[in-house]
Formats: sequence, C-alpha cells, structure tokens
Amino acid sequence: MNKILVVDDDQAVLNYLNIFLLQANMFDITTLSNSTRAYQELKNNKYDLLLLDMDMPDVTGLDILKLINENGIDVATIVLTGVEDISLAVAAMKLGAMEYLTKPVDTERLMSLINSIMEDRNSQKKIEQQYQPSDLKFKDAFKEIITQNEKMINIFSIVEKMAQSDSSVLIWGESGTGKELIARAIHRISKRNKESFVAVNAGTFANELFTSEFFGYNQGAFTGATANKRGFLEEADKGTLFLDEIGELALPIQVKLLRVLQEGEFFRLGSTKNLKVDVRIIAATNKNLHEEIKKGNFRKDLFFRLNMNSVYLPPLRERKGDIPLLARYFLTKFSELNGRKIEKIAEPAMKLLVSYDYPGNVRELMNIINSGVIIETTNELKKKSLPNYFLENTTHIVDDGLSDLRLRSLEDVERDHIKKIVSFTGGNKTKAAQILGISRISLLSKIKKYKLE
Repeated sequence: MNKILVVDDDQAVLNYLNIFLLQANMFDITTLSNSTRAYQELKNNKYDLLLLDMDMPDVTGLDILKLINENGIDVATIVLTGVEDISLAVAAMKLGAMEYLTKPVDTERLMSLINSIMEDRNSQKKIEQQYQPSDLKFKDAFKEIITQNEKMINIFSIVEKMAQSDSSVLIWGESGTGKELIARAIHRISKRNKESFVAVNAGTFANELFTSEFFGYNQGAFTGATANKRGFLEEADKGTLFLDEIGELALPIQVKLLRVLQEGEFFRLGSTKNLKVDVRIIAATNKNLHEEIKKGNFRKDLFFRLNMNSVYLPPLRERKGDIPLLARYFLTKFSELNGRKIEKIAEPAMKLLVSYDYPGNVRELMNIINSGVIIETTNELKKKSLPNYFLENTTHIVDDGLSDLRLRSLEDVERDHIKKIVSFTGGNKTKAAQILGISRISLLSKIKKYKLE
C-alpha cells in the first residue's frame, strides 16, 4: 500500500484530507500539524507522496522542500496553499514539487494527481527491481544505479563495508560514471544516514566564491555580506559532505580543507572564531591526482587524508553488457515522462548504442535516449531519431566489430567529442557541459586546452 504524509498547520484541513483519502481505501495515511516534525518524519520513514502546506509558521513548506532536495529524500510532493501566488508556485516547482493546488482543494483534481503519481512511482519501482542485483544487504541504497555488471556489483559489496566506518572516501572515475550516486549510497548505509547529505561541485565555483559558500561568512566580511551565513560545512554538520571535482580546488583552499579533515575546525570568512564541525567527507575526481601532485597542483597530505578509502568506477565502455539494460531503462523512463508509448529499441539502433564508447558515460547515454524519445514518432526507437553527433561518431565500424574510436588516443576522442557536442548545442556551453556531464568551468578549461576556439 502506498504511503502518504499530509502536513498542514490547520487541523480542520488535516481532518478533511485524512477522511477523504481514507475513503479511497488505497493508501496508508499519516498526518502532521507540526512542520518542524515533518522533516524528521520524512528522514525516518519512507513515503511515496507528501501533501505539503506552504503557509506554516517556523518551518515553511519551502524550507521542507529545500531539506528534501538537499538530502535526496525520495518522495513525490504536491504543495497546497490558501493564497494563489505564482512566484511561490514557481519556487516550489524549482525545488522539486510536482504540482501546486490552492485551497479549498479540488478533491477530484487531487485524486487524479495522486493516482497518476502513484502509477508512475509503482512502475518505476518495478523497473528498478528488474534491473538491479538482488544479493546486496543494503540493496535499497543503490536503487538509483542500474547494473548487472560483475565489476559494479563487487564495488557495491565493497562500498557496503566501507560505509560502516567514518573515514573519508575518495571516488574516482570519468565524468558521468555515477560518483555522486555512490556517495549517496555510502551516506544511506552509514550511521549518519539520518543527518544531512550536502553535495558541492568544486568545479562550478570561482575560488573566492567557493571559500565564502563552503566555509560561510560573517556580516561585513565583504561588500554585500549583510548578515552571517552558514556555509556548506555547517549545513553538513553531523552528516556527510560530498565534494565533487576536488581536483579543481585551488591550493589555498586545499590547506583549509586539510585542517577540517585533521582537526575538525575552520573559520568563517571575516571571523577569527574557531568553529568545530563533525562531518564525513566524500570526495570525487575525474583527474589523476597522482599526476596533479607531481605537477604541484594538489597537496600530497590532503590526498592521503581523503584516500583513506578509495573507490574506482569503471567507464561505461568497460561495462558494455549494461548498455542494452540502461538503454531500455531510460527508454521506459523517458517514454513515460514525455507521454510517449515507445516500447522497444530497433536492432540497428541498439547495435550503434552498444558500439559507441561514451566519453560522457551513463549520463551521455541517458541524454541520447532522451533526445531520441522526444524525436521518435512510432512505438519503436529507430536509429534516425538518435542525435546527429552520435550518429556521426558511430558510422565507422571496423570489420572486427570495434569502433574506430578505440584505436585513437583518449585525448583525441575527447577533443573531437567536445567539438561535436559544442557544435550540436549551437555553441551553448552550459548545455554542452550538461550533456558531457561536467561543469561549465571544466568545459571551458578543456576548450582552452584543446584550442577549440
């Protein structure tokens, strides 16, 4: 039976919705009038749907949505309000809310939305169960990772053991291999799983901005600092901080991070007060940090502190058997999301999908299938509906069945791939970075490196 949590400070509304939903005899209903308790309830128990009032004292509906978002809590949300406020609706949608209803609630519309959401979630659960290994103790922690690859299943087993300690972890592998998903799995299994999981991409910040956002700042620290602000570190206190693209950190910031790892201490920008923090740090990189150390770009002592536990995620080209599995999974997912009824992938299209080397890994495969689903007009995803850049990169298949891309250096492949993606997006570097699965700053760095402009 699907579980629904209803949160509203108006007891009359709670009673009305509780009676209405119980009449359907399809759901397990929990109601809360205390918004402060709502977030804790969502952390401690699994729900399929949250009906959330926006206009509550102390902790608002938007506050709860932010916490849900930051901590990766898997719950569909419909927000309710007594005031028709478009800006509030937009803010809620940006934070992941699926729908926005004004009070008094149109119960017919509400039930239609609930049935649609539950149908999608139940379908998604069936897909995940079909495409995931079944012999893991903490199987639910890896629910977002679709694989039957032996290497990946061995990694899951190692991660399950690793998560039980409180040591830092370094996850390395190419962009798009699922490093953040593994970090979230570690957090879910760890003893910190009831606390916050805060994800930060170091590659998306300039150095000065990273310092203020990561460590926080005090009022007057710089022009525009009109009030004290907690940084990512304080937000993650007692929980887990995931620091992606750690190889992009400037050396002065590396020194400050090392102090956090060694002493559990830091200073806010503009303050001399020593602050304590209890946080587990999981870092990730697509760079060879040994080479970065040799070049003087990364501190050896920080590397050893981060590398207490290490996880390597193989690229998709080393998991060829997972490509049909992932392709079908994404086909089902995006067909449902786009209201299409595409039931299968044509054999010629699947052959091309399997032959490709995926410099952008799983994220790139996901984007290719999504693009194809949008273009396809029949019930079968055909080769012609796949993106042009992908078709151009898969037209040369040598007789032994190997793509000619594998006969070239990785740098050559990356250079040509970036060039084609940027061209495919019409020069939109933000969109190109999303397809490639890297930050915009990293893309600009690679464009400069390969002299593509």
